[in-house]
Amino acid sequence: MQIWRMKADGSNQEQVTFDESNDWFPHLSPDGQSMAYISYEKGVTGHPPNKDVEIRLMSLKDKKIRVLAKLFGGQGTMNVPSWSPDGAKLAFVSYQLLPEESVR
Repeated sequence: MQIWRMKADGSNQEQVTFDESNDWFPHLSPDGQSMAYISYEKGVTGHPPNKDVEIRLMSLKDKKIRVLAKLFGGQGTMNVPSWSPDGAKLAFVSYQLLPEESVR
């Protein structure tokens, strides 16, 4: 999976990410200069929960990418608009599974 963008009418389709990982859930910063997204390891299909993922940040000006966090998550980690209004902070969810005997 890669991230693409286009105009609202469907024209000017442009691929934004090009690596071998599976990139999902793009979130543009309030100023439109950066894009945060979740990146799954190569070979993961779809956007499942309970996986090791990275939160990446891309500068849309020069396409440079940096890893903000490596965590256990996936589906549910960053599903809703996650930027603070001033673009200074980004919210996301990381979690840990409890051993099965703890759940009973």
